[in-house]
Amino acid sequence: MKSMHSIDMETVEMTLDIMKYAINRISNTNPELGSPVREEELLSRVGETVTKEGIGGEKAFQMFKDVLVKTAVPADHPRYLAFVPAAPTRAATLFDLVTSASSMHGAYWMTGGGGIFCENQAMKWLVSLTGLPEGAFGVFTSGGTSANLSAMIAAREAWRDRNEDNRAYKALLITSNGAHSSVKSMAKVIDADIILVDDDEDDRLTGKWLQKAIDDLSELDRKRLFAVVATGGTTNAGIIDELDTVADVCEKENLWYHVDAAYGGGALAAPSVRHLFTGIERADSITIDPHKWMFSPYDCGAVIYKNLELAKNAHSQKGSYLDIFKDPGAQGFNPSDYQIQLTRRLRGLPLWFSLAMHGTDKYTEAIERGLELAQNAAQQIEAAPHLELVRDPSLSCVLFRRVGWNPDNYRDWTYDNHKAGFALVTPTKWTKNGKTETISRFCFINPDTTEKDIEEILASMK
Repeated sequence: MKSMHSIDMETVEMTLDIMKYAINRISNTNPELGSPVREEELLSRVGETVTKEGIGGEKAFQMFKDVLVKTAVPADHPRYLAFVPAAPTRAATLFDLVTSASSMHGAYWMTGGGGIFCENQAMKWLVSLTGLPEGAFGVFTSGGTSANLSAMIAAREAWRDRNEDNRAYKALLITSNGAHSSVKSMAKVIDADIILVDDDEDDRLTGKWLQKAIDDLSELDRKRLFAVVATGGTTNAGIIDELDTVADVCEKENLWYHVDAAYGGGALAAPSVRHLFTGIERADSITIDPHKWMFSPYDCGAVIYKNLELAKNAHSQKGSYLDIFKDPGAQGFNPSDYQIQLTRRLRGLPLWFSLAMHGTDKYTEAIERGLELAQNAAQQIEAAPHLELVRDPSLSCVLFRRVGWNPDNYRDWTYDNHKAGFALVTPTKWTKNGKTETISRFCFINPDTTEKDIEEILASMK
C-alpha cells in the first residue's frame, strides 16, 4: 500500500503543476479580484473535499484553481485599497515556498540556526530604523496582535517583578481611541483593564492628554497602571500619536511605553516622513508588521524590545524535554524566548531574502511610492467637485467623502465595484467633534497602483 509520504509519478506531476501555478500567480501583476460567496454555495459547487479515501491531488488542486481561489480577494491587487493591503515582492513570495519546503522549526537555534540567523539579519535592519539604543532587538511573530500581546505580557511581568504588591492588582493600561482593535482584544486576553484617552484636536494621543488622564485616576487605579500604548500610524487614518511627549510622560510616571506601528512602521524607512516618528526611539517595545508595508507575505509581524532580558523573563518556557536546547552546542538566539509562541515557522525568512536580493534602498523607494500615491489621490479629490477631503492624508491613508452620499450609497458602490472585479475600496466611519459619519478611504501599499487607477476609481463615484 502506497504511503502518503512516498514519492511517485503523481507527486512529481502535482509538484510541477503547483510550481507552474505559483510562477504564473507571482508573475501576474493584475490578478482576478475575487468575490466571496456563501459557504452553502461553495459547498454545492465543490462538495465535501475531505473523505476517507481522498479525492486525489489533481481534483483537489483543480477545485482550488477553478473555484475556491476565485472567491477570495488577493490583497496584492493594485486596486485593492481597502483595510491595509499587502504587496509582497516576488522574491519574498518565492522564498515563502522555500521556507515551507525547508521544514525548519524556528523556535530554537539548535533546530533552526541558519534560518534564525537570516531572520536576525532582517531584524537588525528593522531595529536600526527605530533608533532604539544598542542592545535592543526583536523577533518575528504571526502579526500585530501577537506582537502587541507579547509586548504587553513582558510589560506586565516587569511591572509585577518591580513590586511584589503589584501581583495583587488587576493590571490597567492606557491607549487612545484611535488604537487598533487588537490592543483592546489583547487587554482582554491578559485580563487587564483599559482606558481610552480622547485624542487632541489633531486626533492623536499627546503627552498633555495622557498626563491629564493619569492625574484623573484614583489612587488605586494609579497603582494598577503599568503601560501606555501609543500608535505609530492608525489603521483607519494613518495618524501618528505625539510619540515624544507621550515618552516624556511614561518616563516621568515610570510606565512601560509601547508603540504599535504595525501599519505605519514601514514608513520609518521613508526619509520624507521619518521625523513624524520622533520619540519612537524611547519606547520599551515596538510592533511592526512586515506583511503590511514591508512587502512580506502573510503572516509576518515583529515585536522589538529595548531590553530583551525583560522579554525573556516573561516568555522563556520551561520543560524537561526542552533541556537539550540549553546545551552549549545549541546556544544561540532562541526566538521562542521573546514572544508567546513556542512552535513557529521562520516567518522572517521571506523578508530577509527580499532585502538581501534588492537592498534596503529599494524598500525606501517602494514605501515612498505609497506616500506619493496618497498625495496624488488627495490632489485628485480636491480637484473633483463631487468629492471632498475629510482631512489631509496621513502616511498612505486618505479619507474622503462623496458629497450627498449616505451609508447605503457607499455600501452599494463598494459592492458594485467589487462584484464587477474592478476595485475594492470600502467605507469607514470618522468621528469629529462628537459627530460620526460614513466616508470612504484609500490605503496605498502596492507600488504597482497607478495614478490612473485612482482616477478611474474616483470617476466611478460620479
